[in-house]
Amino acid sequence: MKSKYLNLQEEKHNIKCKLYTQDNGATNNIVLFCHGFAGHKDSKAAERLANKLISKNKNFALLAFDFPCHGDDVKKNLNLDDCITYFSIVIDKAKTTLGAASLFVNATSFGAFLVLKYISENENPFEKIVLRSPAVDMYKVMSSTLITDEISEKLKKGKVVPVGFDRKVNIDQQFLDDLQNTKLLERDFMDYADDMLIIHGTADELAPFSDAKFLSEENVIDFIPVEGADHRYKDLKKLEYANAMAVDFYGL
Repeated sequence: MKSKYLNLQEEKHNIKCKLYTQDNGATNNIVLFCHGFAGHKDSKAAERLANKLISKNKNFALLAFDFPCHGDDVKKNLNLDDCITYFSIVIDKAKTTLGAASLFVNATSFGAFLVLKYISENENPFEKIVLRSPAVDMYKVMSSTLITDEISEKLKKGKVVPVGFDRKVNIDQQFLDDLQNTKLLERDFMDYADDMLIIHGTADELAPFSDAKFLSEENVIDFIPVEGADHRYKDLKKLEYANAMAVDFYGL
């Protein structure tokens, strides 16, 4: 397996990406990797999935990319419209610039939230969709883990505030309002259910297991609980299991 950095550009947007391929550089089939909140394209989770994926099939590649305000991206303040724009550009360029005949997606946490938002508001461009530890109600996740009373007061006063875990991302009140108004649990995903898989740890301390299970049951989506797995899958054996389930679902 080899990897390289590349930029996907359209008008004023310059999206930082990392492409994993076999040594032959084949990109016939590309899995888009969507990181979580305050994550980045260089995550070890992306690399581990790429290793598992590419070792199984020489015609597959994995493309990880930075969402706005994440990783090496230069935008200053996060908003959902920019996230969806980046997602649309990466989908288009994966086909036109990289020559992918088929697209798949593997998304975690906030990235999974964005995938669900995208396919519920646009056509579904993916052959198969795997969501690991999806933050189905991202507003609830943010409010319960990152938005303290002090931060809330600053946001209400119109300030931009950095929030996150190891890394920080600038958000404003509009971003939180948009999250709250998305309401993915009220949306219908039945048309995509046959091509979707949700994998969620039973010990997830950030994104509620119950929300992911509810979404899967309401839409008849395949659901795999990973016993004892936390949000970040610190137990690498559990992460390897989740990756194996994803690769199997892609049909490899």
